[in-house]
Amino acid sequence: MKNRVNSELLTGLKVFPDLDLRPENLQASREEILQMRPPTVVDEFLSLKDEVIVGPDANPLPLRIYRPKSINEPLPVLLWIHGGGYILGSIDDDDNTCMRFVKEANCVVISVDYRLAPEHPYPASIEDCYSALKWIADNAEPLNIDSNRIGVAGASAGGGLTAALTLLARDRQYPSICFQMPLYPMIDDRNNTPSTNEIKEGLVWNQKTNEAGWKMYLGEIYGTDNIPPYAVPARADDYRNLPYTYTCVGQLDPFRSETLTYVTKLAQAGVDVEFHLYPGAYHWFEQLNPNVNISIYAVNEIIQAVKTGFERVAKVDT
Repeated sequence: MKNRVNSELLTGLKVFPDLDLRPENLQASREEILQMRPPTVVDEFLSLKDEVIVGPDANPLPLRIYRPKSINEPLPVLLWIHGGGYILGSIDDDDNTCMRFVKEANCVVISVDYRLAPEHPYPASIEDCYSALKWIADNAEPLNIDSNRIGVAGASAGGGLTAALTLLARDRQYPSICFQMPLYPMIDDRNNTPSTNEIKEGLVWNQKTNEAGWKMYLGEIYGTDNIPPYAVPARADDYRNLPYTYTCVGQLDPFRSETLTYVTKLAQAGVDVEFHLYPGAYHWFEQLNPNVNISIYAVNEIIQAVKTGFERVAKVDT
């Protein structure tokens, strides 16, 4: 499979560890990923503030708020959900990504540090994300944000939680989300699509690691038919009345097939959706190889999608 990888992206494969996600080795894998995190340099024009709100079951739920220092009018807000297969990652992973959204899409970004499996299986993480979303909407005035322009975004498992959260908010009828961006989302626990069967090992994320993540996240309901769409969005029957959607995926990503199916079902349900498939690209390619042409192109397109998501609402308002 490596001979199909875009030559610009080979370097990232060399530095990424082959993850052993057995429960007894999970902590070691978490620490390996932690060591790969790039240093955060806070832009002088932005402010970062850590906040702890009351989450489900009264658990403390950490948030990080990124905003421009010099803008006083209410801005659109993007809830960012980090990735990590539902079992890895933290609020510290995506500082640089969140700051770029603030600077280039002229918005506030709020990142949520949801609880991880297997210590906290479904529904802990999605309820944490919903609590963060509701807190944002409930506190629009003190946060100085535009409650009509709330977007949700995330990558990988963060993309899966994004897709699940838009379903949950729609069905609970609050808050209203204007835009979602589930990037190469982890949304199908069945793990038997053409692309997962192609990518059985290596390439950052694969059928083997995918099975481990889903088993730990779903816990006792794994392998059953009683799995709600708020856990596994690919199992949803109704995609109507979801917000404008942007997504992308690499052709060598195990999530290629489920993303293609998701995009098709959204389009058939009347949801406005934009999509990009990147040939020669594997899972998380743009983060592992940030300075090569395909990654620069992909990230610029992602940022433009956020702008478009918020601008669509502004045009309707006027």
